[in-house]
Amino acid sequence: MSRIAFTKFSGSGNDFIFIDNRNLEHRADEMIDFVKRVCRRGQSVGADGLMFIEPSDRADFKWRFFNADGSEGEMCGNGGRCAARFAKELGIAADSVSFETIAGVIDATMNGSRVKLRMTQPFDYRAGIELEANGRGVVVDHLNTGVPHAVEFMSDVESVDIVGDGRAIRTHDAFAPAGANANFARVGGENSVILRTYERGVENETLACGTGAVATAILAAARGLVSAPVDVNVRSGEILKIYFEGAGSDVRDVYMEGETRLVYEGEMTEEALL
Repeated sequence: MSRIAFTKFSGSGNDFIFIDNRNLEHRADEMIDFVKRVCRRGQSVGADGLMFIEPSDRADFKWRFFNADGSEGEMCGNGGRCAARFAKELGIAADSVSFETIAGVIDATMNGSRVKLRMTQPFDYRAGIELEANGRGVVVDHLNTGVPHAVEFMSDVESVDIVGDGRAIRTHDAFAPAGANANFARVGGENSVILRTYERGVENETLACGTGAVATAILAAARGLVSAPVDVNVRSGEILKIYFEGAGSDVRDVYMEGETRLVYEGEMTEEALL
């Protein structure tokens, strides 16, 4: 393997590896094992996911986004904000950019390291789903914000069994066959939510989940618990600001805003795959 140049970004606690593949040197469909190996923490670069940036005839660029387990993701909010920033670093766009994903064409605007991303239209709103998960009865609401999310509202997110409960909800028959990300949320005020997320594809708690923050804010508004815009406090300690009109199945004009961080640029060697 020749050395592969890459850039590492963090978006509010989610970290991603980016590879400029505009020359289509890498066949993304054949890179699943590569993705799984380089996303390993402690043994390789380590990340929540990896993205190949490719040419598009519909937008400024196309991404192929893969979770750390090698599965291809439809959408990733924090990854999308980092992708917009990476496009600016590559000279693909200035302070506004659009890009093609499985979930549709996304656009974003940038103000320095802060990126505001227009989300795809949410769908599949379901409220009050009663489940048996990890030995307890739970009630969750569901919304697809580019990827499916189940949200449980509770009074104490610190005591939740994030792996046990998260995995049980994520793999529950109610969300088969694709599964759903599991979110545990506490309302902190009229415009504030505290959130923990167990992410599908990472199969563990992550420090942030952009699409989960969006789903949680919209579902909290549908329950009458908050009003937009909503500050979602994620595990990293950062705040994602969620803008939208309407609520539930009538929601529209959805945006997510937060910080991005260019962590480093480097080259992978063959030993990254050992």
